[in-house]
Amino acid sequence: MKKMWKQKISNSGSAAYGLGFIGAAVYYISTATGFWMGVLGFLKALVWPAFLVYGLLKSLGM
Repeated sequence: MKKMWKQKISNSGSAAYGLGFIGAAVYYISTATGFWMGVLGFLKALVWPAFLVYGLLKSLGM
C-alpha cells in the first residue's frame, strides 16, 4: 500500500514536469527570433524548474 502511494506521487510530479516542459517549450520557441534562439529555448525548457526556483528565491531576497 505504501509503495503504491509513493508511485502516485512520483507519477503526478512527472506529469507536472511534462506539462511545464511543454508550456515552457511553446513559450520559449514562440518568442525566439531565429533558429538558434529556438534551440536555446528548447534547452531552457528542459531546465525550467531551475529558473522557477531561482526566481522564487530572488523574489524572497535570498
